[in-house]
Amino acid sequence: MNHYYIYYRVAEQSAKEAEQLIRSMQARLACRSGVAGRLLVKRDDPALWMEIYESVAEPARFEHLLRQAVDEFDVEMFVDGSRKQECFVGEIHGMASCRL
Repeated sequence: MNHYYIYYRVAEQSAKEAEQLIRSMQARLACRSGVAGRLLVKRDDPALWMEIYESVAEPARFEHLLRQAVDEFDVEMFVDGSRKQECFVGEIHGMASCRL
């Protein structure tokens, strides 16, 4: 499975409008791709936001639909700089577990 982490800065004066737009974009993307996104704000830096999309089975299709949704909702108008996207795959097996 593929997991997407997209982070960027937004202007604080337009944060409420940006949040509404991004949540609407995520809802549309979820309908089209079947992947529900989450929106996080950095604890000590409210201008730094992160979208998370986990367990993406079809990465090429998802990336196409994501680009389409970002363009359709003109998300970039609220981004200060650029959106940075990282994709992580799989899970690390053999991690230590707690014993009770």
